[in-house]
Amino acid sequence: MTRAAARAYVRGAMDADAFRAAGLWDPYAPDAADRLRVLSWLVERGMTVDEIVRELRTRPLPALTADVGLRPWKRLTLAGLAARTGLPAERIAAISLAAGVLPAAADVPAFSEDDVPTFLAFAGGAGLFGDVAVRRFTRVMGSALAAIADAAISLFLVTLERPIVERGGNETALAVANLEAMERLELVPTALRGLFRAHLEQAIRRSRAARDPLDVETARLTVGFVDLVGFTALSRRVATRDLNEVIDRFEDAAHEIATLRGGRIVKLVGDEVMFVTLGAAAGCDIALTLVEQFAGDATIRPRGGLATGDLLVRGGDYYGPVVNLAARLAELAVPGELLVNAEVADEARDGALAFRAAGKRLPKGFDAPVEVLSVERG
Repeated sequence: MTRAAARAYVRGAMDADAFRAAGLWDPYAPDAADRLRVLSWLVERGMTVDEIVRELRTRPLPALTADVGLRPWKRLTLAGLAARTGLPAERIAAISLAAGVLPAAADVPAFSEDDVPTFLAFAGGAGLFGDVAVRRFTRVMGSALAAIADAAISLFLVTLERPIVERGGNETALAVANLEAMERLELVPTALRGLFRAHLEQAIRRSRAARDPLDVETARLTVGFVDLVGFTALSRRVATRDLNEVIDRFEDAAHEIATLRGGRIVKLVGDEVMFVTLGAAAGCDIALTLVEQFAGDATIRPRGGLATGDLLVRGGDYYGPVVNLAARLAELAVPGELLVNAEVADEARDGALAFRAAGKRLPKGFDAPVEVLSVERG
């Protein structure tokens, strides 16, 4: 046995004795090994035995494991972080607020050493792009990360916690699941770094192809909306788990279909997807394929609307009359139908698609009727 291994063994034995003396661990319990693993991990993260005893008076072991997994136990207050970064406390609070994180009170140990480079990075970005621009970018990033965080929690609850609860697992089993999930969490920043570069490459190519060099705030794109007719009624009839399966199928199909055709999913809101493409034909193909994917489903039927034109690009989203028109055309379509504006038809007449006049319609919020066409496979 090496000296390091020997020290670890001795330390583990000492911790076990301390846990037992504090009433935290019973070596004869069926889950003794797992509980010792969790308690030892908490100590490695900076907690003392007395602190574990105190914290477990107000929250269960699985919750404590998750909380300590997010940040090492020895934490910094706002004043401490300000001292470590050289940034005023007010500046740190402003950055937190822009990111959608509730600013911590001055005396609350809410930060760790890991936060030091994070806040310095925001300050460095402001030096290059300006405070206002970086604050707006931070809002977009915070919103995206909030969605990732909610998705991570759902992933844990559905795939790990619920099965443990359903088979009668105790709090030690849940704590081990939290510990293992927190350890895997360390992989997320690495994955995000690579994925961000890949998405940035795609966004740069899309921007170069769609923007006028003299007008950097708009881009000529096709924007589409597809929603599920009957979803609201379905949600009142079926169990939540069945409804989740419908949403999963729709979102999985939308992401795969759009990505394979060079499109970008802008957002998914319940039973509706918004996407953009460089070409009108690709946009029609995405929407038609999504409709076809659910053609045999008796409970829900997609419909959609597409429009081509100049879109205002802001904060990773798209705005303007063309976007509004596509959304309103989706509302006017009947189940299984795709309605488009004349610009889509003009750009996408390549023989693979058939466009038929659908008359002039007055979409909600528009002052004058708009020429509308329906699109099908040619």
